[in-house]
Amino acid sequence: MPPHHHGDDGFGPGFGVRRPLRFLAHKLDLDEKQIVKLARILDELKTERAQAAVDDRRTLAEFADALSGEQFDNAKAAAAGERRVESGRRLRATLVRSLEQIHAMLNPEQRERLAHLIRTGVLGV
Repeated sequence: MPPHHHGDDGFGPGFGVRRPLRFLAHKLDLDEKQIVKLARILDELKTERAQAAVDDRRTLAEFADALSGEQFDNAKAAAAGERRVESGRRLRATLVRSLEQIHAMLNPEQRERLAHLIRTGVLGV
């Protein structure tokens, strides 16, 4: 799966590796304490992504409902659009907070390795 796809990565949009904890533990040479912290961070992102997927399904159903009546239901479509925007905001906030937490737990060399993985597309954000 290409890095920019969501897939079963557990890390948020774009972190396109199948098992990010194992991958990052290896690539960044994380110690046990860092692995535990990273597992917690990844779990939070996975939970937020799952909620975003639920929100997206609801949004699509509401858009479809807005179109299916005799007249277009502008209020329903607007509410669906707002749900999509708010879900994106929550996901973005979780991703930024997670990146900040990851930054704090890594040493300078590990940060450089992570930045390199992102810059080269091995790990997409």
